[in-house]
Amino acid sequence: MELLGKVALVTGAAQGIGKAIALLLAAKGADVVVSDINFEKAQETAKEIEEKGRRSIALKVNVADPEEVERMVETIMERFSRIDILVNNAGITRDRLLLRMSEEDWDAVLDVNLKGVFNCTKSVVKHMSKQRSGKIVNIASVVGLMGNAGQANYAASKAGVIGFTKTVAREFAQRGININAIAPGYIQTPMTEVLPEKVKEELMRLIPMGRLGQPEDVAQAVLFLVSEASNYVTGQVLNVNGGIYM
Repeated sequence: MELLGKVALVTGAAQGIGKAIALLLAAKGADVVVSDINFEKAQETAKEIEEKGRRSIALKVNVADPEEVERMVETIMERFSRIDILVNNAGITRDRLLLRMSEEDWDAVLDVNLKGVFNCTKSVVKHMSKQRSGKIVNIASVVGLMGNAGQANYAASKAGVIGFTKTVAREFAQRGININAIAPGYIQTPMTEVLPEKVKEELMRLIPMGRLGQPEDVAQAVLFLVSEASNYVTGQVLNVNGGIYM
């Protein structure tokens, strides 16, 4: 699954799942653009990639802002002349039960998690269409499939990502562009570290494999979907969840 000569854009790549994806793609030979709202950590990730012998740049981008996304893609094309891989990973949570959830909580999560995927895909796919090739992977979530109390906004955004993925996969299949989604389960990241210990224990009982996933588990699934091994795979949702949802 070598990616030599490929240029990848990973959003939300400063830490957690996004960073693991960026580092693995670089290890397999890709040059990687590290996009994140946290510019300092994005620079650290880009530096690690360069230490692996690959080209990398860090860009501070709010994926919910279409103008910032367009400028990001223009910068990548100026610097690298092509984009072969897009991983839409940027995401946030604002967890509250529905009756306590504000309109601001709802809008913030939908703007980043769903509109961000729309913005990045729309900007990148124009260039992939001209190339007649490309791989796009959208990071959804198990809660977009099964729901989760206290996460109406997050679950709705991730369910939207799944529907979006299937639709654009149909639109661009004949342009040589494969578009798929990954639905991670509970992965050990800064986002899950804040969960109370009792919640983590309950999760362990629900997961047949008896453990939280690691960012690298998701990264390996992404690698498959952006490599030539997945050339006949499009419009699919790959579950990486330890069996919590079957």
